[in-house]
Amino acid sequence: MGPDVVSPRFKRIMLKLSGEALMGDQKYGIDPEMVAYIAGQIAQIQSQGVEVATVIGGGNIWRGVSAARRGMDRATADYMGMLATVINAMALQDALEAIEVRTRVLSAITMSEIAEPYIRRRAIRHLEKGRVVIFAAGTGNPYFTTDTAAALRAIEIGAEVLLMAKNRVDGVYTDDPAKNPAATKLERLTYMEAIELGLRVMDTTALSLCMENRLPIIVFDLRNAEAMSRILAGELVGTLISPPDTDGARRGRGAGHARPS
Repeated sequence: MGPDVVSPRFKRIMLKLSGEALMGDQKYGIDPEMVAYIAGQIAQIQSQGVEVATVIGGGNIWRGVSAARRGMDRATADYMGMLATVINAMALQDALEAIEVRTRVLSAITMSEIAEPYIRRRAIRHLEKGRVVIFAAGTGNPYFTTDTAAALRAIEIGAEVLLMAKNRVDGVYTDDPAKNPAATKLERLTYMEAIELGLRVMDTTALSLCMENRLPIIVFDLRNAEAMSRILAGELVGTLISPPDTDGARRGRGAGHARPS
């Protein structure tokens, strides 16, 4: 490695993508150009020697909670949402393999014709062999979000950080910046602060899992093409959520006003 090459800060990461991220500028479904962009971002960081695992939501196709509110059985609605995440995982796998990135989809629901079953040791072995691993079908259980699946899988595979990719929002704010121009960006905060302030970074179960296992979370804008590379270089990008004694995490109320990128 030459003197100008900086070793990445993290060796193994978990990237959480929302289903809505795959929509691009569409109102629903999958935008092939956006999926290709995401695949290119993953390929770029993997080329730095980083082992990449990812969990994708299914909100661009189906939202189980919304369907349950309209009268559908919650478990049925959630299982349908899990199937939506498998569709998204297959789309991302195809985009990655189109640029010659070896990829495996591991599903928490058995569907052997299109995905491998989730086995922890197998997932780790794929990562060690330089393959991108996409975890599909959430946790395989209703009543749990894909945020919780991302936190759980990250802990199981020994990921060093959970990267929460947001669509057009460059971090965590005190309010919705799209509705409140005075919303303040929080650069650093602890897990308990995120829970107590009700910031809706991710669901409480997922946050609690990260807190119990001291897994740092970085929230950033997926549309920022340099964000992940800068994070891997050790820069503070977006919002860091971590234990109070990690990397100077503190309440970021005074971080100043900022808008989504």
